[in-house]
Amino acid sequence: MIIALSGRRVDAFKAEQPRFPLENVACVKDEVRRMLQSQQVTAVVSSAACGADLIVLSEAGSLGLRRRVVLPFEPKRFRETSVVDRPGDWGTIYDQVIDQVETNGDLVVLGKTDQDDPYAATNKVILSEAIALAGQTKEPVGALLIWEGASRGKEDFTESLGAEARKLALPVFEILTK
Repeated sequence: MIIALSGRRVDAFKAEQPRFPLENVACVKDEVRRMLQSQQVTAVVSSAACGADLIVLSEAGSLGLRRRVVLPFEPKRFRETSVVDRPGDWGTIYDQVIDQVETNGDLVVLGKTDQDDPYAATNKVILSEAIALAGQTKEPVGALLIWEGASRGKEDFTESLGAEARKLALPVFEILTK
């Protein structure tokens, strides 16, 4: 199975609304590994933000799975705005993942997009890349949402990836962060 992923970043220091507490990372990591193995996942397509993305990319790498990373803009800027701005040692993991996927030809950097929101554009490409990979391998596609299970509202990209996957009649798996 090819998995398109969207999920929460770890909470900022003193987050008003906790969604993914740093202390839950180990538990989520264990659940991710079980899911990847039980669903016989062969490839993961996601962005590379701290939290859900990097947990899945790291676990997938340790299992020898293919990883395709989609970034809305160049890696250095993404690292500053979506990786090292939260608690945890995410920068090291990010640097390793980006080096590995770039070497394998599996880094997609969107740069300038037609859409107002580069993250919405990234979400669409994540799903389309997963479908394209599945077309090459003749495997099924599924979506994985790693979140607390509640919408943040109109601009909830985790929820929107799940909604798009459901419209396409793809299975949607969820791992809760709380």
